[in-house]
Amino acid sequence: MIDHTGVTVSDFARSKAFYRQALGAIGYELLLELPASVTGHADVAGFGEPPKPDFWISAGTPNRPAVHVAFRVPSRALVDAFHAAALTAGGRDNGAPGLRPHYHPDYYGAFVLDPDGHNIEAVCHAPPGQP
Repeated sequence: MIDHTGVTVSDFARSKAFYRQALGAIGYELLLELPASVTGHADVAGFGEPPKPDFWISAGTPNRPAVHVAFRVPSRALVDAFHAAALTAGGRDNGAPGLRPHYHPDYYGAFVLDPDGHNIEAVCHAPPGQP
């Protein structure tokens, strides 16, 4: 089981604002922020559902190749909300909300590129109308 993951970003303030808005649509919050003086290497920010962050951004040279991170959500409406919020926050569309039946019949996802080109996804695996 994965406990936490993250990406390295080139503009910490811009990416923090992007993720705060995009992930806020699916219930994530900025839960912890630590400066380089504490971490010993870079400013970091942790997002998640209270009380524990599970997605981190770290200031530095962005990962290459860019990283793909998918956030599982319980409804298709949250996939839609994530996509809209991420685009409003400055993300670039990388796949509008919709079914991806080549993965499985109820795979409903949306993809955006963050400011550094990381492919960020929200996905719901439930059939329509299911929680």
